[in-house]
Amino acid sequence: MIRITEQPSLYRHLEKMTIEELTAHINNEDKKVALAIEKALPQVNRLIAAIVDKLKSGGRMFYLGAGSGGRLSVLDAIELPTTYGIPKGVVNVVLAGGVEHLIEAPEEKEDDTEAGWAALKEYNISDKDIVVGISASGTTPFVLAALKQCRAAGITAGCIVSNPESPIATASSLPVEVITGPEFVTGSTRMKCGTAQKMIFDMISTTTMIKLERVEDSSMVNVLLINDKITDRAVKILMDKAGLDDYDDAKAILLKYGSVKKAMDALGR
Repeated sequence: MIRITEQPSLYRHLEKMTIEELTAHINNEDKKVALAIEKALPQVNRLIAAIVDKLKSGGRMFYLGAGSGGRLSVLDAIELPTTYGIPKGVVNVVLAGGVEHLIEAPEEKEDDTEAGWAALKEYNISDKDIVVGISASGTTPFVLAALKQCRAAGITAGCIVSNPESPIATASSLPVEVITGPEFVTGSTRMKCGTAQKMIFDMISTTTMIKLERVEDSSMVNVLLINDKITDRAVKILMDKAGLDDYDDAKAILLKYGSVKKAMDALGR
């Protein structure tokens, strides 16, 4: 395979550049990310369709990752129960070194070929579930070994990688290959690769939640009322959807039923 993610930067002598030059060049590189994702959209769409099918059938989704990509998947997953009101445990993350050590960034754990599958087994993983491996290089041992075990056990396995024809893509039935090119700082895949991963996570989670009917029109009608800002947003959504004029009345109804969706159902709207 060609390790494009490790190829030399297109720019030399960064230390001699001005701040203006550095930010302009980084911005120009970042512009390439959306175009790379556009080329991979058919793969992204197939992966999302499989995730939706699994979750509609009562299965679960697992991100499996290490490094920057794995940490970004944690940030995506932890927001879903609040934003869309889904039960915790529907979307999960198995992170090299453990999610509980997220800020410690134990990079050496990505070489552990046993821990990923062991962690998935603790969740009682089955063929009802789907696992998505995250690896910029497409070679991370933690991810690769676990995906091979998934395939052997008949568990649907997808991936998001940034090198073509990688071992992890080969081990996946639903590979997403987003080729963003050499990084601005050679090998620093937290940059363009990380940006691509974050954008794809947004696509996966948002599209999946919409197809699971957790969104109506363009409103988060199942958002959990966890603070004043979100409660205020939900009150305004309810007022708009139900045609209510009095803010306090709408808030009382919302708090009684716990979500915009439940309040709308109770009002027969």
